[in-house]
Amino acid sequence: MMKRRTMLAGAMSIALLLAGCGNTELAANNDSGHGANHAQGDTHGGHNAESAAPADHLKASFAFASGSAKANEKTEIKVRISDKDGSPVNDFEVNHEKLMHLIVVSEDLSSFSHIHPEFKGEGTFTVPTTFLNGGKYKMFADFKPAGGSGTTLSEWVHVEGEAAQPSAAIAPDAKLVKEVGDKEIELSLSGTKANEEVTLSYDIRDAKTKEGIQNLEPYLGAVGHVVILSQDAEQYLHVHPLDEKATGPKAEFATTFPHSGIYKIWGQFQHKGEVFTVPFVVEIK
Repeated sequence: MMKRRTMLAGAMSIALLLAGCGNTELAANNDSGHGANHAQGDTHGGHNAESAAPADHLKASFAFASGSAKANEKTEIKVRISDKDGSPVNDFEVNHEKLMHLIVVSEDLSSFSHIHPEFKGEGTFTVPTTFLNGGKYKMFADFKPAGGSGTTLSEWVHVEGEAAQPSAAIAPDAKLVKEVGDKEIELSLSGTKANEEVTLSYDIRDAKTKEGIQNLEPYLGAVGHVVILSQDAEQYLHVHPLDEKATGPKAEFATTFPHSGIYKIWGQFQHKGEVFTVPFVVEIK
């Protein structure tokens, strides 16, 4: 794990860039994704972003640089990390190639984005974006303070403008097979009980030939990443693969669902220079 210490003077405003990680769901509001429960590498535990305070009592503030954000207008978001006394935190460790992973999801979980703000000093990270629709979005800032453990802090924000057409409540997929572009992805779970370790196994193949894809490329230093949110966006898990150097067609991840209920799972992988995201909805008993 690399360590980076950066100290810059002056407060900076912050922004949110949608195009990061090859994902454009915020702009497109597609169903194509770090936060309440957090799991990394071979560690499958986590913490609740809303109720469990980090050991070092870090805080995150999320704000739009202009004071507000409007749909279909370029905007900026400020993510400022501070300690319990309000002083900016300036020392962070690189975690899977980035100092911060920012997950942004709409209230109905139809829109998802995994992007990477840049550190500007004085505890502040920035990245620009455009939201296609108004409404509520939840932001999860996932980072590792120097000498500390992985931390995820979150907050709801409001975007002005016309909301997307109301969508039906998310429901478990009848079949865990999806096509994304020219790929067919099948997901299997070793179990569906809360508080028991579950292995998520992805089988990634060519949609036409059904042949397994064996040349997946590293995405953020691993064969893939998985983000999981409960239906109410209160429980969050970011899971890294068991074998980070795998190249397909299998990619396995292990985690523990903290409670029973409906969860949405976004798996992200890279092939031929392009990142693709596949969503599934499951029910945990």
